[in-house]
Amino acid sequence: MARFDIFDTIEDLRHKGQSFAVATVVRTADVTSAKAGAKAAVTTDGEILGHLGGACVQRAVRDAVTGALDEGQPRVIRVKPSDKVVAMHDPDGVQTYKSGCPSGGTVDVLIEPYQLPPKLVIFGATPISRAIAAHGALAGFVICAPDGVQTGVDSRGFDPEDMAALSLSARDFVVVAAQGQGDLKALRAAVDSPARRISMVASRRKAAALMEKLIAQGVPEPAVRRLKSPAGLDLKAVDPHEIALSVLAEIVKWRNTDTQTQEMRDEKLA
Repeated sequence: MARFDIFDTIEDLRHKGQSFAVATVVRTADVTSAKAGAKAAVTTDGEILGHLGGACVQRAVRDAVTGALDEGQPRVIRVKPSDKVVAMHDPDGVQTYKSGCPSGGTVDVLIEPYQLPPKLVIFGATPISRAIAAHGALAGFVICAPDGVQTGVDSRGFDPEDMAALSLSARDFVVVAAQGQGDLKALRAAVDSPARRISMVASRRKAAALMEKLIAQGVPEPAVRRLKSPAGLDLKAVDPHEIALSVLAEIVKWRNTDTQTQEMRDEKLA
């Protein structure tokens, strides 16, 4: 049997495009089955690939991984006997979990989340959509373009009729750059997605008319009002690459602002 290699496992998960976390035992006290230095990769569905100790440690790690992936921040947890836990955090600030395992040992585990970059979903087979894809790839986004659209960069294809297959979240961005080629249909798919930020390459008047049509079709108004149009910062852009640059500049601003806002909220809750 081939020897298990945690680094091969981590690399395999990365190549598959999956979010996961790496859990490392950094300290143990008294009797534990896991030793300092032990590592495991933990998937989003709670599968632990590697050895971290008994069931009590595994339960705590699964719970901590969920929080770390949601926040995108590493954390250290401590699993210790129930009779020694007096608060949610120890005096050194480490979050504690109760253990009912008979070994009676204490285990400190470092949880490091690995998240995929945000997705940038682009509607349209136009010079502007291709330019946005090219600039987005350079900015580190996972580019998603409709099946059959050649963007000139590595991208994930998707069926606009099945946006759910992309597994979008509030971290992701959608840009409608169809420019008259199925604008309303593309915009409907965009506003139905869970992406927090949606923009459209169009005039304010055109976007407003399309938004009113969606509302008349029964799409909830708050979802429709998320749309930002014209897309991009006002750089007085003219050609497709200048327009794409303005669109990406705005998205990068949103991405960094949203991240900083979330960090400030986390600090207030801590």
